[in-house]
Amino acid sequence: MKSCSLACLALLALSACSSAPERAKPNFVVILADDLGYGDIAEYGSVRNVTPHLDRMAREGLRFSDFHSNGPMCTPTRASLLTGLYPQRFGRNFESALSGVEDYDTGLPLDAVTIPEVLASAGYVSGMYGKWHLGYHPPHMPTDQGFDDFRGLASGDGDHHSHIDRSGRPDWWHNQELAPEEGYGVNLITQHSVDFIKRHRDAPFFLYVAHLAIHFPWQGPDDKGYRVEGGNYHNLSKLGVLESLDVSSQVNKMVEAVDASVGSILEALREQGLADNTLVIFTSDNGGYLTYQGGYHNISENGPLRGQKTDVYEGGHRVPAIVWWPGTITPGVSHDLAATFDIMPTLLELAGVSSPHALDGTSLTRLLLDQEPLASRTLYWRIRSEAAVRKGKWKLVQNGNNGPELYDLDEDLGETQDLSDEVPETVQALEQELSAWTEAVQTER
Repeated sequence: MKSCSLACLALLALSACSSAPERAKPNFVVILADDLGYGDIAEYGSVRNVTPHLDRMAREGLRFSDFHSNGPMCTPTRASLLTGLYPQRFGRNFESALSGVEDYDTGLPLDAVTIPEVLASAGYVSGMYGKWHLGYHPPHMPTDQGFDDFRGLASGDGDHHSHIDRSGRPDWWHNQELAPEEGYGVNLITQHSVDFIKRHRDAPFFLYVAHLAIHFPWQGPDDKGYRVEGGNYHNLSKLGVLESLDVSSQVNKMVEAVDASVGSILEALREQGLADNTLVIFTSDNGGYLTYQGGYHNISENGPLRGQKTDVYEGGHRVPAIVWWPGTITPGVSHDLAATFDIMPTLLELAGVSSPHALDGTSLTRLLLDQEPLASRTLYWRIRSEAAVRKGKWKLVQNGNNGPELYDLDEDLGETQDLSDEVPETVQALEQELSAWTEAVQTER
C-alpha cells in the first residue's frame, strides 16, 4: 500500500462520482460509542437504559439489524473506520487493542490513506473529538492522519474526569500538545463537537465524534476522578472506584450521557440549518462486556447474541448502527449485512471523490438513497487465535484449538446449535475462503 501524494489527492476532487447525488457537498458526522452492546439502546431492546435521542434518531433514520464492527476490540474497528480496510492489513497488532506499554511508540502507519486525507481534496475540513487509540503520541496522532483539529485522549482508556491513562500519564490533547481540560469526557467531547459544527457551518465538514464511554473506568458524570499522574492502573483498579460487583448503575448513566450527547449534536445541526445536508452515522466499536474478571457483571446488554467484547461470536462484533439524513434517507430498518469499513467508501462516494487504492469496504450509498439491497459478500474477523467468516446465513467460527463451529444465523442468531457435522461441505468451503483471506491480508505488510 503506497502513500498518495498531495497532488494525487488533489486530482481526486476533479473526478466526481457519477452516482453521487446532485446537491451541495454533504457534511458527515460519525459518532462512535465505545463498548456499547447490541442491546444497550432502547430501540435495540434495552430494558434498563433510557435513550430518547438515539431512539428518535432510529425512528427518523435507517436502523441496521446486521451491522458489524471489523474487530471485537477497539483499535481494529477504528483503523477500519478511517481507512476502509481490514485492520489485519496493518499487522497483527492491529487486530487487538494497541497497548500503552508494548505498542506505546507505534501507531497507524503514516502511509495509510484516511477519510480526512481524501476528503481534503474535495474541500472538506475535518475535526476529531474523543478517543483515538491508533497511536499514543506524535507522530501518530489524528493531525498526523489528516484531521485539521483534535481534542481528546490518545490512549485506549482514561479516567473520564481526571484524564489520566492506565499508565498514569496525562492524556488529554489538543492536536500535538497535551492540553488538560476540566470536565467529564462525554461532555467535553460534545462541547468541542458542537463548537466545530458552528465554526464550519459554511464549508463541507467531516466530524468524527469518538466517545470513550461506556468503556471502563465505569464512571458517570457525577462521579469523581480517581487516577492520578504517576499511578499504575494496569490491574483491576483500571475499572474505577466501584462499590458493587454489579456495575449497571454506573454504566446506565454512561449510556444515557452518550445518548444526551447525540441529542446535542443533532440539535446543533438543526439549529445551524444543516440537518438536511448532513449524513450522521452512529455505531459502536465492538460489542459490550457482559461480565469482567473479578466477578463484575451487569455491564452491557447484547440482546440475544452469544458472547461479548473480545469474542468472534456475534456478541463481540454485531453492534447497533443508525444512519440519519432527514429528507434524504427513508426511515426504516435494514437487514443488509454491513460493517464499519463500509463507512469510508460511502462518504467518499457521496462527496464525489475516489480512493487512491482499492478498499475492502463497500459503499452503502445506493442502499441509503435508493433502498437497493447490498450484493452478497463474505466478511472476516480475527483476533489472536480466534477467527470467524460470514457468508449469507452461514457463519464459521474457529475458536482456538477447538474444531470448527458452523451456525445458521437465520435460524440461530444466538449461535447455540453447531451444524458443522451436518453440512461439512459448507465448513470446508468457508475454511478455504478464510485461509485465502488470511494469506491475502498477511502479504500486505
